[in-house]
Amino acid sequence: MKNLVFVFIVCISLTACSGNKNKNEKSGSLRAEITAAGATFPQPFYNKVFNDYSTMTGNKLTYGGIGSGGGIRSLKDKVVDFGATDAFLTDEQAAELPAPVVHVPTCLGAVVIAFNLPGITELKMKNEVLASVFLGEIKKWNDPKILADNPGINLPGKDISVVYRSDGSGTTFIFSDYLSKISKSWADKVGTGKSLNWPVGMGAKGNPGVAGIIKQTEGTIGYIGSEYAFAQKIPCVLLQNQAGNFIAPSVESVSAAAQGDIPADTRVMVTNSADPDAYPISAFTWIILYKEQSYNGRKIDQARETVKFLQWLVGPDAQAIARKVDYAPLPEKAVQLANDILKSVTFEGEPLL
Repeated sequence: MKNLVFVFIVCISLTACSGNKNKNEKSGSLRAEITAAGATFPQPFYNKVFNDYSTMTGNKLTYGGIGSGGGIRSLKDKVVDFGATDAFLTDEQAAELPAPVVHVPTCLGAVVIAFNLPGITELKMKNEVLASVFLGEIKKWNDPKILADNPGINLPGKDISVVYRSDGSGTTFIFSDYLSKISKSWADKVGTGKSLNWPVGMGAKGNPGVAGIIKQTEGTIGYIGSEYAFAQKIPCVLLQNQAGNFIAPSVESVSAAAQGDIPADTRVMVTNSADPDAYPISAFTWIILYKEQSYNGRKIDQARETVKFLQWLVGPDAQAIARKVDYAPLPEKAVQLANDILKSVTFEGEPLL
């Protein structure tokens, strides 16, 4: 697996080198080639900001969407400048890496429940119904419990086909964290994690893989990053939040979920927010990098350019881009904490910012 990840990173780097020439490069102003890999949940946002920053600075930035688990492995193997994950590392998981890491939040997004029922574009689900569907206890679309919240909608007697992530996934972690909070049955039988033993359904790789199956297959339901549903015009379930309101995913409803306290290291899950306007499966996504950057023969210029990019990423220009591609920008408190974290990153013990 390590070899495959390394080959993948090399391939995307070579592709970016051959396909992204600009005036800055031709004039010899290239300062760094920054490579990252990980979560597909924020990938549409990362693709945009990586490209914009490359054009603006002449640095080469490449991102491989290989899942949060792959991003963490890539950082552990030191084949990327930083990894990307939707599931923050616990203290125990962080201790398994060769050196201390920091978490830098970059935006917030929604995990949506996408479905494919021809002619039906809106559906409501209470918490217990959602959990029962993914536990395989509700098997038909016209189950009385689904019908009860959707009067007037002609739901078919078709089998429900669940689609889930087959790879180690932060999106899975976010979704299962939410289900564990709202369903004791789910918490006891399945639990929370990046990879799970699913009670029912079929697996697909990455958010694009799950979205593709749902888009093409009638009767399916699954969880994906909201941008993938929006881009492919796949209908999403209105979910019941903690206040009892049925909420659609939007920049505003995701932002509402992040209004609570944020710890100094930013490692917090905001699923099942108590805010009455919050979409309930909202979450931060993070960049993780080594706190001490002088490893593996890295040069100080490479380390400095990496941290400068991340400082720009949490700044106003990049955060404005997040909103344009249907992600919620970081709240002011998270931006402040992200900058404090970046100021703690060092090279041979000296701060890089």
